[in-house]
Amino acid sequence: MEEEEAVAIKGIELNTVPGIFKSTVSKYGDRVSMRKKEYGLWHDISWNEYYKRAGYVGSALISMGLEKGDCVSIIGDNCPEWVIADMGIQCSGAVSVGVYATNARPQVEYVINNSESKFFFVENEEQLDKWLMFKENVPKLIKVIVWDTEGLRAFKDPMVMTFSELLELGSKVAAEQPELFDKRAEEVRPEDLSVLIYTSGTTGPPKGAMLSHGNVTWMANAVSKTNEVYPSDEVLSFLPLCHIFERLFSVFVHITYGYIVNFVEKPDTVTDNMGEISPTVGYAVPRIWEKYYSAILIRMSDATWFKKAVFFTALKIGKKRAALLMDFKAVPSYLELLFNLAYFAVFRKLKEKMGFDRFRVAYSGAAPISPDVLRFFQSIGVNLIEGYGQTEGSGVTTMSRIGKVKFGTVGPPLPGTEIKIAEDGEILVKSPGVFKGYFKNEKASAETVKDGWLYSGDVGVIDNDGFLKITDRKKDIIVTAGGKNITPQYIENKLKSSIYINDAVVIGDRRKFLSSLIMIDEDNVVKYAQDKKIQFSTYKDLTQAPEIQELIQGEIDKVNETLSRVESIRKFRVLPKKLYEEDGEVTPTMKVKRKSVNEAFKDLIDSMYK
Repeated sequence: MEEEEAVAIKGIELNTVPGIFKSTVSKYGDRVSMRKKEYGLWHDISWNEYYKRAGYVGSALISMGLEKGDCVSIIGDNCPEWVIADMGIQCSGAVSVGVYATNARPQVEYVINNSESKFFFVENEEQLDKWLMFKENVPKLIKVIVWDTEGLRAFKDPMVMTFSELLELGSKVAAEQPELFDKRAEEVRPEDLSVLIYTSGTTGPPKGAMLSHGNVTWMANAVSKTNEVYPSDEVLSFLPLCHIFERLFSVFVHITYGYIVNFVEKPDTVTDNMGEISPTVGYAVPRIWEKYYSAILIRMSDATWFKKAVFFTALKIGKKRAALLMDFKAVPSYLELLFNLAYFAVFRKLKEKMGFDRFRVAYSGAAPISPDVLRFFQSIGVNLIEGYGQTEGSGVTTMSRIGKVKFGTVGPPLPGTEIKIAEDGEILVKSPGVFKGYFKNEKASAETVKDGWLYSGDVGVIDNDGFLKITDRKKDIIVTAGGKNITPQYIENKLKSSIYINDAVVIGDRRKFLSSLIMIDEDNVVKYAQDKKIQFSTYKDLTQAPEIQELIQGEIDKVNETLSRVESIRKFRVLPKKLYEEDGEVTPTMKVKRKSVNEAFKDLIDSMYK
């Protein structure tokens, strides 16, 4: 399908969400579209059922006053109701606005008010309580719809209705006015807004990125042109649905190619559900891949000497092979044979245990991943690929092709995407995926898109093969007191390669030397403490133990050996607490909010320079 063509099926344009959705439903009908686990059993929902329920949602909302272009917000964990509501909203010509389930009440109120939402879908009593605290402050809201009513049987409020009641109303409206939903869907044009995606706000209040139907349908096609997507594929949905990364796979690419989306039971059952489903396409933020990596190494540290010897011998073979492949060099037949033996004896069983055995490809995105973690998974036969993009570019700018991955880079641009490097090193992007600007924020929009080019805020270089390498965030570049420019992300990624370091923030702007705040990997450090019989009672005790300080110093020394003198970390402090989204220290995708951490631990930072 040529993305520029406005191909129509029964009056609906194929480069709009309703057009793509209706086309896929007509193709796959009673085939399974999604699955949800309840009471220990997986339940199937067909494409026809998906479309019917989305139609009921849309019909009900239209009958209650939803106009084309209105905003509707959704808050809750990943489940069929979330995406059914999402599709009903978009096919009604309205704009779907996802809200992070972990957001505190003021943040939820901000999004509802800023987007001027007319309807609000909430998951459960916990999310409804947030609305009850600010209900007087959102006069434009017409109705609140709850899909999980546990604990709310006796609750009554004229503003609130259940998801079941909404579907019942939609069913009646559809019976009386069968053309209502389809007619509204036919009015949707590629330039109309599809979704508002609020950035997670690492640099101030979140901004609503406006993505059009043309943006998201183009991106769904461009992703598959890079690495083929098949109707027989399966994915596991567990990242926040209001983030563009998950929305692409659980909604936009899903309705384009017709594979199966499996929803996790709960956010804390991801590893169990992964093992049950064994998806064919995997995707996660770096923190998830790092957790799997740590878990494997912890398990191996407890194994017998024989199992350890076999595993690390196999890993050595895998790493040698991966290094050649990632440098686009031929793998000698003897090495391929050794790898096949290692795979059969070690890696195959390991992948089965994790639920990675059917992975054709796996993606890491939303933040930089440690090269060592990427190398590890490639070495054991998991085709983990790093992609790069931002919400403002509809999610993906560059992505490596299967079989052509290069360590230290995030791949070449997607088909139809141009990238260039500005004089100051900033990455500029031009593609049909570039957003329409920020909602009600012309100043920020004008600063972000100039002459059709998206100013990414990231700094990078393009190598001779056309692969992009990200060096840092432009605003994060450190200028030392001696006038040296330092890219902290490069150093932080090296530090995060240690199994004992979960995250790091490099400090040094206008300072005489570089220092770092270290967040330990709790699982691995606790294991180390137990093995060494180090006494501790609290997390703070653990981080301050002299033996742990010595352990971290040793890891920093290893990194310093690979850095120039000016880049070396002279001093460090281990944070005495875990970082939480609720405290404003990390984003919902677990990226550290550098500014917040710098402010929260100012005394700790100052102590390194006294």
